[in-house]
Amino acid sequence: MENGLNHPDSLLVANLQSISLEKLVRRKLEVLFQQKEEADVELNRLHEIVLEQVEKPLIELSLRAHRGNQVKTAQMLGINRNTLKKKIDLYKIKLKGLR
Repeated sequence: MENGLNHPDSLLVANLQSISLEKLVRRKLEVLFQQKEEADVELNRLHEIVLEQVEKPLIELSLRAHRGNQVKTAQMLGINRNTLKKKIDLYKIKLKGLR
């Protein structure tokens, strides 16, 4: 059986634990802006796209942690349950299999 620390995914997780989410996002955005310059293209709706790419997995994982319970998920996220429901619909998050 393979030692968990030698597995590539384990090393990635260990590295990610030492870097803040803010730094990860900053690095990804720096690459994106560099690519934008190199390709000489415009970026449109960037704020919306970045929020969606962070918010959608946050909601999905939070729902999974609470087995689909929207009241508990909304409380954990610090948002209203109706707001959570709107975001579930907006991002087309599947609730089946979470309960």
